[in-house]
Amino acid sequence: MVLEMLNPMHYNITSMVPEAVPLATMPILLLTGFLLFIWNYEDTSSIPGPGYCMGIGPLISHFRFLWMGIGSACNYYNKMYGEFMRVWICGEETLIISKSSSMFHVMKHNHYISRFGSKLGLQFVGMHENGIIFNNNPALWKVVRPFFIKALTGPGLVHMVTICAESIIRHLDRLEEVKNESGFVDVLTLMRRVMLDASNMLFLRIPLDENAIVVKIQGYFDAWQALLFKPDIFFKISWLYKKYEKSVKDLKDAIDVLTEEKRHRVSTADKLEDCMDFATELIFAEKRGDLTRENVNQCILEMLIAAPDTMSVSVLFLLYLIAEHPKVEEAIMKEIQTVVGERDIRIDDIQKLKVVENAIYESMRYQPVVDLVMRKALQDDVIDGYPVKKGTNIILNIGRMHRLEFFPKPNEFTLENFAKNVPYRYFQPFGFGPRSCVGKYIAMVMMKVILVTLLKRFHVQTLQSQEACIEKMQKINDLAVHPDENTNLLNMIFIPRNSDTGLEP
Repeated sequence: MVLEMLNPMHYNITSMVPEAVPLATMPILLLTGFLLFIWNYEDTSSIPGPGYCMGIGPLISHFRFLWMGIGSACNYYNKMYGEFMRVWICGEETLIISKSSSMFHVMKHNHYISRFGSKLGLQFVGMHENGIIFNNNPALWKVVRPFFIKALTGPGLVHMVTICAESIIRHLDRLEEVKNESGFVDVLTLMRRVMLDASNMLFLRIPLDENAIVVKIQGYFDAWQALLFKPDIFFKISWLYKKYEKSVKDLKDAIDVLTEEKRHRVSTADKLEDCMDFATELIFAEKRGDLTRENVNQCILEMLIAAPDTMSVSVLFLLYLIAEHPKVEEAIMKEIQTVVGERDIRIDDIQKLKVVENAIYESMRYQPVVDLVMRKALQDDVIDGYPVKKGTNIILNIGRMHRLEFFPKPNEFTLENFAKNVPYRYFQPFGFGPRSCVGKYIAMVMMKVILVTLLKRFHVQTLQSQEACIEKMQKINDLAVHPDENTNLLNMIFIPRNSDTGLEP
């Protein structure tokens, strides 16, 4: 019947319109009506966000993420459409959430333990169904995660205090290596070397060239960040991805060499207990057939890059904020003198350093490095009244939530924001739940040890420039927030303290 109605031999469609409408306009009217129907059909979601607009909306939103960076695009869309909204990335529906109640729901449930991103991009950097950071295979991720938990808690956590303290002391004794001609300290390079050295000494224990590996880690991170949301067509044009291919290969080759050396040492060790660590446990799992060689190498790579990649920038931001807020530095130094005194920091000091802890937390709130959490829904759900279909991508905009809810002075860097206990649903620098950051405890230990050891020896200052403050620092807000490293304004001045008081430079 319907086909008959559309057949001009049986039905005169031109009789449906006024005679004044030219016959030539009919195809245009029909096409317009059809496109409007499709537009309205595709854009029936109750969740706020840009319109589908015949497929143009998804193209524009994906392009915005590629152009602005993930973090900047998320802030743009939340500001434009609210704290629970919908866009498209790689053609897939994606929710951007900066509302604490919705974040709490996503983080605590097991059906949000998968990551998302370009499959080809993740394959390119070795993270597709490998490692732990962006492993989007929940079953394999559950196999890998216990190795990280064991290494990053318990005895490993205790040992890291001594290892990290020894590392920062060694590097501070060789501070000239990271100073420029003007005597200013390249803090990022210093921190990256310390973080890599401490991680290696605890998890791998193979001699390496710190400077060379640090450079390779930065190249790898840049490639990972650049490729995470690239469309599939990008990977069909070799000259577009060639430079990223080299960066990824350089680090993977270096880690492969170190891992092979570790395998050799394990196989020839007289006493296995002398070489037991994170890497050794993985190698044993490979021999049992629980993990592939590729996965073992990727896990070791990710363990070594985690701290130099993000924690080094966190410490840089923290030192900048301390330099800009003398009262915070004074409060920290008084606590250091009371708790630690003139000796080196020990494991039993860690829990007592509450002012130091609050300064770290406030820095991570006010100027976060990792301010996004990316998940995928593994089943249909409802979040704060909004239906969420299986397969929906979700970005939790934690950095924005930390500026919108609970804190009395959200737009200031002040220890007053942590003067009282903060409910953990309102402050999630490491996330929580089944896929929270597995290294959150050891990260806090490392930052406390580094901060205490450094500030006991040096008073830190930024360069005397109106632009040398963290608010005016040029930053890139993509997969993580990083400073623009093409400027000398990142360097700082380290002034030796008077050892008698520990307070005055």
